[in-house]
Amino acid sequence: MTKLQVAVDLLTTADALALTNKVAPYVDIIELGTPLIKSAGLSAISAIKAAHPDKEVFADLKTADAGFLEADLAFSAGADLVTVLGAAGDATIKGAVEAGQKHGKKVVADLIGVENRVERAREIAKLGVAFVEIHAGLDEQAQPGYSIQTLLDDGKIAGVPFSVAGGVKVDTIAAVRDAGADVAVAGGAIYSAEDPAAAAKALKDALTK
Repeated sequence: MTKLQVAVDLLTTADALALTNKVAPYVDIIELGTPLIKSAGLSAISAIKAAHPDKEVFADLKTADAGFLEADLAFSAGADLVTVLGAAGDATIKGAVEAGQKHGKKVVADLIGVENRVERAREIAKLGVAFVEIHAGLDEQAQPGYSIQTLLDDGKIAGVPFSVAGGVKVDTIAAVRDAGADVAVAGGAIYSAEDPAAAAKALKDALTK
């Protein structure tokens, strides 16, 4: 069963809590976006985990160096999942995985900015990450001709556990599930909606049809 992850790309813990309180009934994983953690600090992770102890809390650190140290900080603050950049060196990824083993938690490698996603996904899968996130960032999504289909194709070809982030909407989420993704990550489709709870419910319904 593909899980639904909400990416909370807001800038204050208060705003993040206001959003997650609305959408929590419909999502499996709450992701604290990189801008939120940079703006509000690690305390945002603790606050969201305290508010939603039954949800997996995903700290999108996008760690590029000091893998063990940064992941250890996030896990200590209450994160269940932490991201390390797939473009980082193998030693950094291994360090983050080691921190995950220490806490009994999981590490996700984010392939944002990686040119050959399929090849790198296969390499990283051997380093002990829970899954790879095949991710087109906001800047890439804004480019002419962008399609989520390229992410889905890469995930299927790589043949390793993966999530998809980058343009997941009500009309694309079934395709994400059908491609075999472990997790579908929706950001703007939820937090930019007039009614975020209704948007999250619509995504969950489309995912579980």
